[in-house]
Amino acid sequence: MNTQEVASEFTSLCRSGKFEEAGQKFWSDDVLSVEPMPGEDARLQGRKAVEGKGKKFMESTQVHSVKVEGPFVNGDEFTVRFEMELTPKGKSRTTMKEIALYRVKNGKVAEERFYYNA
Repeated sequence: MNTQEVASEFTSLCRSGKFEEAGQKFWSDDVLSVEPMPGEDARLQGRKAVEGKGKKFMESTQVHSVKVEGPFVNGDEFTVRFEMELTPKGKSRTTMKEIALYRVKNGKVAEERFYYNA
């Protein structure tokens, strides 16, 4: 699959709320995930580590709704804009806006970087 095809299908799965399925289908085995936050999840390497991060997020956060815009493709990269209404455990309901940048290599997402409001 080329970048446009990966981007379209990945984003379609996310738009349908199938985030885990999108990752399972498109993350490379050595995917790199970078988040702008302190702590152990700020930079993760490998499918198992990234899947664990997603699982931890879903267990600690109630997601009320998600809006997905994109994909926006440029060469071997694409971005997706997410807007989520969520309630982290023990905290107040909030809106999180996030831009995700994905780099595709050999038909798989080899790298993902997230940019979001604090």
